[in-house]
Amino acid sequence: MIKVFQIGCGKMSKYTMRYVYEHGAKIVGAVDINPSLIGTDIGDVMELEKKGVKIKNITDLANYLESTKPDIAIITTMSLLNDIKDSARTCLEHGVNVITTCEEAFYSFNSNPIVTRELDVIAKSNNCTMTGCGYQDIFWGSLISALASSTHKITKIKGSSSYNVEDYGIALAKAHGAGLSLEEFEKVIASQDRMTDEERQEIINSGEYVPSYMWNVVGWLADKLHLHIKKTNQICIPKTNKEDLESSTLGMTIKAGNATGMSAVVTAETKEGIIIEAECIGKVYNKEEVDTNEWTIIGEPDTTITVRQPATVELTCADIVNRIPDVINAKPGVVPTSQMPEPCYRTDDLDTYLT
Repeated sequence: MIKVFQIGCGKMSKYTMRYVYEHGAKIVGAVDINPSLIGTDIGDVMELEKKGVKIKNITDLANYLESTKPDIAIITTMSLLNDIKDSARTCLEHGVNVITTCEEAFYSFNSNPIVTRELDVIAKSNNCTMTGCGYQDIFWGSLISALASSTHKITKIKGSSSYNVEDYGIALAKAHGAGLSLEEFEKVIASQDRMTDEERQEIINSGEYVPSYMWNVVGWLADKLHLHIKKTNQICIPKTNKEDLESSTLGMTIKAGNATGMSAVVTAETKEGIIIEAECIGKVYNKEEVDTNEWTIIGEPDTTITVRQPATVELTCADIVNRIPDVINAKPGVVPTSQMPEPCYRTDDLDTYLT
């Protein structure tokens, strides 16, 4: 039976932990930073019977890993590699594989090479693997590569995905500029992308670049399709609404005409002549808006696929759990899912897929 350790016991863990149990594996430990969760049985988080596993303070992570000896840790906390690197490093130093919902970890080679290389060295020296996946693994990644595989000639890959920032907390909402005036958005958000390629690369090399989610998706797609990127650009555009919007997450009324969030558009030019243009739209929704994911392969032939109202949280957690055998089976190091087998539905217990 595969032994799993849960790092971060918020919204996502309710599903990842339940899915782990329902796939014939078990949670042997869990940690969080929230005082109201510490000491709680993980069964309470899952809204199930008690499991006899109490959530501990993340400061106890190293000792807890020593005593539980898990095969893999699931990290469901933050979106940037710099924010999860300490937890990931501790796991890898103890020979524990890591799988994370961290969006940047999906393909961090093109946004934070310093930390990526550091974690890669640690993972290899301890014979374990780290990867990032979730919703993007399927709906921004493998689904697109599958469409590409049935296309004779491609000139452009164009994608757009939207999500309601109300569902993901105040930090993410503020990072998308929700609630700012257009003047404030220009100063705080948009101006950060007005730089030369050389200036951006210098920030990337320093480990301080803050990519949009699609920055890493574009890198993943290029890797998966064996394309070679020669230039990447990112612009952030404010989204507005014609009427005032109430934001419970921000605790404010967003006035009509102010930023409800943003659209981040990442465009990559490749040596093969194929353009990859990927947009993520994160904003406070009005009553008519729902999550939508749409991608188009432009070439011979053109193909468009649209997914309306995807259950992003549940889909992310299912992909994380279904990917566990792939991570354990993978070569040591930081390995993106673009270099792993195609994702698949698991009909049997997870341990039966280990090689």
